[in-house]
Amino acid sequence: MSNIQSIRRAIVEALPITTSNYGEAPDRRVMYVPPAHIKALRLECNIVIGARGVGKSFWTAALGSSRLRTLLGASVRELESANVRIGFAVTPRIDSYPDSAVFGQLLDANIPAYDIWQAVIVRWLAETIGEALPVEDWSTTVAWVRNNPTLLARLAERANQKFEGDRRYGLVVFDALDRTSNNWQTMDQIVRDLLRVTLWLKSFPRLTAKIFLREDQADRIVTNFPDASKLLATRAELTWARHDLHGLLWQMLCNVSGSHGQALRSIYGEVVKTPLHENGGVWQLAEEVKRESEAQRALFEKLAGKWMGNDPRRGVPYVWSVSHLADGRQRTSPRSFLAAIRAAAEDSLERYPDHPFALHYESIRRGVKKASQIRVDEMVEDYPWVTELMKPLRGLTVPCPFEVIKERWEEHFPGGLDYAAIVSKRLPPQHIAQGWDGVCDDLERIGIFEKMRDKRINMPDLYRIGFGLGRRGGVKPIR
Repeated sequence: MSNIQSIRRAIVEALPITTSNYGEAPDRRVMYVPPAHIKALRLECNIVIGARGVGKSFWTAALGSSRLRTLLGASVRELESANVRIGFAVTPRIDSYPDSAVFGQLLDANIPAYDIWQAVIVRWLAETIGEALPVEDWSTTVAWVRNNPTLLARLAERANQKFEGDRRYGLVVFDALDRTSNNWQTMDQIVRDLLRVTLWLKSFPRLTAKIFLREDQADRIVTNFPDASKLLATRAELTWARHDLHGLLWQMLCNVSGSHGQALRSIYGEVVKTPLHENGGVWQLAEEVKRESEAQRALFEKLAGKWMGNDPRRGVPYVWSVSHLADGRQRTSPRSFLAAIRAAAEDSLERYPDHPFALHYESIRRGVKKASQIRVDEMVEDYPWVTELMKPLRGLTVPCPFEVIKERWEEHFPGGLDYAAIVSKRLPPQHIAQGWDGVCDDLERIGIFEKMRDKRINMPDLYRIGFGLGRRGGVKPIR
C-alpha cells in the first residue's frame, strides 16, 4: 500500500492547485496541443472562440514566448518564423497597450476604438523597423495615428517589407477584451473596431492579428461591416474532447520532476507498449495515448479501477470523471478536470490508504465537488451577477419548470434585477432588458442552465453542486 500512497502523492505533485497562468509563460513540459487547437494557433486564424478555462489566456501567453513558439512549431510550423506582440491581455503592459483605465479615458474623449487599436499596432511596427514615434502616453500615439494616415500606411508597408525580407511574420495577439469596458454597447464597438483593424492588416501579407473572444462576445453583432466574412472564414473554437483531457493529464503526470515522475512513468510503461520519448527534457506521449484508445482507457483504469463502485451499473471512472464535469453545453474544461483529479488523489491519500487503486471512486466524486466549487468561483470572476441570481435558488431541486425559478427570483428581487446595485465593474447579463426570460437565456448560453426537451430547466453537476442545488440521485450539493 505504501507504493499506492506514493503514486497518490505523485499525482498531487504533478497537478497544480490552479492552472491559471495570469499572463506568465506556461511550463513547456506540460504544454499539450489538442488536434482541435491546431487551427486556432495557425497564423491565418484571426478569431478564436472559447469558454472560461479552455486555454485562451494560456495560448496567448504561449504565443508570446519565443521558446514556446519553437516547441509549438512541431504542430504549427509557421509559428517558428513569427514575431509576436501581445496587443491586449490580463497582465498590464502599459508600454505595449493601454490598460482598462487608460482605454476608458480615451473612449470618454470620443476617440474611436479603431484608432486606439491602430496605435497599439503601430507602436510595435515602429519599434520593429526602428522608426521614432510619439510614445509619451497613449493619447499622443493615438493623435499621431489620427493626424498622419499617409505616414501610418507607409510605416506599415515598410514593416511588411522588413518581415518579408527576413522571411518572418508579424503577429499581434489580443485577449481578455472583456476587461476594456463594463457596457455591452461599448464592448461591441471595441470588438468590432478591432476586427476592422485586423481586416486592415490583411492588406499586408506578412502582418496579421489573432483575437481570443468569449463566446458571448462573439455571439453579438460585431461583424456587421464590409468584408467581415474574410475574418469569419478563419474562425476556430477551443474545445476539449474526452481523449484530449486524458492526454493532457498524462502529459502532466509523466513530466513531473524527480521520483514522482519516475513512479508515474513506470505506470505508463506497464500499460503502453510504445515507450515514452524524451525531447529536450520533455517526455512526449505515444500517439495512441493522445486519442480515444484502449491504451488511454487502460491507463486511467490503472489509476482508478474499472467501476465507480462495486459493479458497472454506477459508471466507468474514465467516462464518469469527464461527463460529470461538463457544463450545460456538454463541454468539460481542462481546468475543472485537473482540479477534480488532484482533489481525488488528495482525498484518497487521506481517507483510503488501503484501497488498491490510487483514486478511490468516492474520492473521484468528492473531486467533482471540489472542481465544481472552483468552477463556480471562476465563473463569478467573469460573470459576477451569477452569484446574486443563484442565491435564491439554493436548495432547489432540478430539473424544474422555469416558473419555479422565476417565482424565486421575483420574490428575492421584487423590483427586478438591479444590475447597478449588484456589481458595476464587469459586463452585465446581455439580455437583462428582456426581463427574467432574457436572463434565463443568458444563463443557458454560458452553460449554467440546460433547457430540456420538456422545457424544464436543469443544471449540470459542474454548477449545481457548487451553487447548492439538488438533484434526485445526483452528487450532493456543497453545504
